[in-house]
Amino acid sequence: MLNNIGLPGLLLIAVVVLVLFGRGKISSLMGEVGKGITSFKKGVAEGSKELEDESKSAADEARDVTPADQKDKA
Repeated sequence: MLNNIGLPGLLLIAVVVLVLFGRGKISSLMGEVGKGITSFKKGVAEGSKELEDESKSAADEARDVTPADQKDKA
């Protein structure tokens, strides 16, 4: 369906959107989209870091398998 639009069709759609919403409204909308993308990337990075920290702490806890009474004797 979108294969038939072409460059003139895209330009016409862009002009109509610009006329309907105005340059200021589109500019602010694109700014909000940019902020949303940035916060999404930051959230993904924090989430992966959190998962990495959890796996490291779980690995540290799993390493020491000596029973508590055996630790006291050593």
